[in-house]
Amino acid sequence: MKIIIHGIGGRMGAEVAKLALFGVRGSEVLAGVDPYGSFDGARCVGSFDELTERADCIIDFSHHSATKGLLDYAVKTKTPVVLATTGHTEDELEAVRLASEKIAIFHAANMSLGVALLIELAKITARTMPDAEIEIIEKHHDRKLDAPSGTALAIANAIKTVRDDAFFTYGRSGQAKRTKEEIGIHAIRLGNIVGEHEVIVGTDSQTITLKHEAHTRALFAEGALAAAEFIVGKDAGIYSMPDMIKI
Repeated sequence: MKIIIHGIGGRMGAEVAKLALFGVRGSEVLAGVDPYGSFDGARCVGSFDELTERADCIIDFSHHSATKGLLDYAVKTKTPVVLATTGHTEDELEAVRLASEKIAIFHAANMSLGVALLIELAKITARTMPDAEIEIIEKHHDRKLDAPSGTALAIANAIKTVRDDAFFTYGRSGQAKRTKEEIGIHAIRLGNIVGEHEVIVGTDSQTITLKHEAHTRALFAEGALAAAEFIVGKDAGIYSMPDMIKI
């Protein structure tokens, strides 16, 4: 599987390139695209206009503002895309939707296979225990700008698909007594924590705790390569982690 890495000079792009150099999931870096950086061991160009290679898939770990150029190239060359960048505007998401009518796009806020399992297990638990109360706690390093994390919100929104009356409460300061319809979401920023997400589901008689802990950022690169392997050869459309994880 020959891949192009968009944002190869960044931390996550470099992680994908490192794994691909070892042939993880049969991957090979055909080229990297990054106007601001490069990676030793791979040919790098500053824009898609400079590419002459044709890959099996593009993995994107760049910046959401570069999405349009990426999609233009992918549609023109009929190349599937793993879109691992976050923070897209509504206009950019609409561009993704339009492009997905012509090519296969794998789009996920979190590329961890373990997080995908956590989300599915949280949905199953919430559906199986409809009267249980649910709290979500996420922990990240002190340099993370957004709170709560996109993954915490993805977990909460997934639970809401099986609980129509659910609504979100952020923190507990000054709040009245909780109701069973609440999903409490709490953010912790501390030190160098890569990422932890915990879902606590409790009743008066029992508690179930589901937790995922990221030890290194390599797990997101592993997930991106798994997504690339999954999407190659797929029909046009938008795919996500639940399409790979069948419980």
